[in-house]
Amino acid sequence: MSAALPMQPEEFRKTFHAIQSELSRVIVGQTDVLEAFLVAFFAGGHVLLEGVPGLGKTLLAKSFAKTLGLTFSRVQCTPDLMPADILGTQLVVDRDGRKIFEFAKGPVFTHILLADEINRATPKTQSALLEAMEERQVTIAGTTNKLDEPFFVIATQNPIEMAGTFPLPEAQLDRFLFRVFVTYPTPEELGQIIRQTTTAEMPSVNEVLPSAEAKPWMLKARQLVREVLVARAIEAHVVRLVSATHPHEGSEEGPAARWIRYGASPRGAQAILMGAKVLALVRGRVNISFEDVDHILPYALNHRLVLSFEAEAERRSAQDVLRDVLEPVRQAAHASHHTA
Repeated sequence: MSAALPMQPEEFRKTFHAIQSELSRVIVGQTDVLEAFLVAFFAGGHVLLEGVPGLGKTLLAKSFAKTLGLTFSRVQCTPDLMPADILGTQLVVDRDGRKIFEFAKGPVFTHILLADEINRATPKTQSALLEAMEERQVTIAGTTNKLDEPFFVIATQNPIEMAGTFPLPEAQLDRFLFRVFVTYPTPEELGQIIRQTTTAEMPSVNEVLPSAEAKPWMLKARQLVREVLVARAIEAHVVRLVSATHPHEGSEEGPAARWIRYGASPRGAQAILMGAKVLALVRGRVNISFEDVDHILPYALNHRLVLSFEAEAERRSAQDVLRDVLEPVRQAAHASHHTA
């Protein structure tokens, strides 16, 4: 860790919890979802929220932008949505009697971009987000335009409605740091939701940081995350976990060979470590623990596996397969750690 930190870890931890607390005013329950969502943001990645309609995914995205005074754009994905509707287009305008091309920026030129029901857009339109998500830039008519930082894509999709949808290709899924499942509220949480949303005064979030301070603060926060220490043992553990998802790495009769066609890419290992770094800071440490890695694993890898035909036939989910494949690796790591 550098001698001169961009900010104090305690300042980061307090602000993280302040943002989480503000969001919990409008998002009832979903504590794990809020934490994973914020971890993905501070790790510098993008997040895919998956859940049935009406669970607050869009509200979460809009409220988050408001807590930090960031610009926010929403794209409602439909089959007739074109790439230019997201990225922008060249327009012919009249300037002093001359016709010139002028670039009209699309909604991607923002800090927080919500791609609502992304699996309703065609593959051509989905791929328009690829360069923006990975390179933080878009190219229109041969001209490259940089996006402002921080840039955070929040995509949502409905897992049960398949008619008129286009499943995200593996290359697109791999661009998301996390996939987070948004579940139904408990009866107690549902009661609180209807009390909050059917009265004259609806709850709302307040800015945690003034708009003028938010952007430089967040860039420093992301720098701090990269300063978090990673022990060699942790690094080796992450490598073993990701390698265990590759069917050719283990026994031909092992769970990976049976349930997985293609395992996690190197981005999976990067996602685990970056997420664990944020989590370590949130938990008051400047070094990653095995528990941090275990907590991040499902979010970082559940969308990076291509399951075998046998797994699909037996209706096994990616979470089920990950548990079967990775549990022996996790147990061995914890056993060696405690005996060391």
